[in-house]
Amino acid sequence: MKSEQLAWLIRRHGVEMTHLSKGSHIGAIFSVADIMAVLYADILKYDAENPGWDGRDRFLLSKGHAGAALYAALAECGFIDREELKTHYQNGSRLSGHVSHRVPGVDFSTGSLGHGLCVAAGRALAAKQDGKSFRSFAVIGDGECNEGSVWEAAQFANHYRLDNLVCIVDYNHMQSLDFCNNTLEVNMAQRWAGFGWNVIEIDGHDHNALRAALQSTANEGHKPTVVIANTVKGKGVSFMENDVLWHYRFPHDGWEYNCAVNELHAAMPEGVADPYTPDGCPEAQPEPDGCRHTVSETYHPTYYQREVDCK
Repeated sequence: MKSEQLAWLIRRHGVEMTHLSKGSHIGAIFSVADIMAVLYADILKYDAENPGWDGRDRFLLSKGHAGAALYAALAECGFIDREELKTHYQNGSRLSGHVSHRVPGVDFSTGSLGHGLCVAAGRALAAKQDGKSFRSFAVIGDGECNEGSVWEAAQFANHYRLDNLVCIVDYNHMQSLDFCNNTLEVNMAQRWAGFGWNVIEIDGHDHNALRAALQSTANEGHKPTVVIANTVKGKGVSFMENDVLWHYRFPHDGWEYNCAVNELHAAMPEGVADPYTPDGCPEAQPEPDGCRHTVSETYHPTYYQREVDCK
C-alpha cells in the first residue's frame, strides 16, 4: 500500500472511531496521519504475523492521545482486524483511548506525556550494546516538549551518540487549549540543535520530504536525529484545521460527520475504498453564517461543547 493511501485510510478510520466512541483527539490524529503512514508504508521494518520479531525496528507513539492513528495503521498493515477498530474507546476493548501494549504491534503503553523518548533512547542504547541493527523511532508532540523528561532523554541520547535513534516531532503548533507559543514559547529547531541533535525540519504532510528525512541515517558525529515535522492540527477537514476545539471534540451526527466524510471523499486517492460509507454521506444542512465555536474552560473532554452564537 502506498503511503498516501494509508494516510487517507488513517484519517477515515479516525473519523469513524471517534464518532462511534464519542472520543477525543481527532485534530491530533489528523496532524500525525501522514507521519504514521510514511513510517508504516516505507520506513519501519516489521512483521505483522510475528509482532515480536527481534529484527523489527522499535516504534513508539509517545503522544498516546492520538492512538487511533496508530491502531488504524496497525489494522491496515495486518496486525489486527479492521472490524476491531469499531470498538475503540468502548468498555472492555483493548483499543483504549490512549495507546495500549495489549494490542499486537505495540510494545509500550503511552499517554502520560514525556516518557516515550526516554524509552526509545533506552532501546537505542540497548541495540548498540547488544550489537543489533534495528533503529528506534519515537513520535512526540510539540506540547509534550514542555516536559523536562524529554530534554533529559535528549541529553542522554547525544551523550551516547545514539545515531540509531530518530525522534519525530508532530509540530502542529497547538496543545490542549491554545497555541504552543502562547503556552510556553520555544524555538523548536534551535533547542534540539542545542542538545547536540541532527535537526531536519520539513513539511510534515509532504510524503516525499518525510521519506527522505526518515530514510537518512548518516550524519556527522553519529548524532541522534530529530525530524521537526510542521503539520496542521485537523489536517484534511477544513473546519477542523487549526481550530483548538478539535483537540477534544469528536464529529457529531449530522453536519459535522457528513461534511468530514465528504471532504475526505473529495480527496480520496486512487486504489482506496471507504470501508464505512463507500458512496460518501448525504449532504447535511450547513451551519448558519456567522456562527462561531467556543470552548468551555472546564478541563474535561465531556464538558467541551460547541456553542453556536448566530447573529
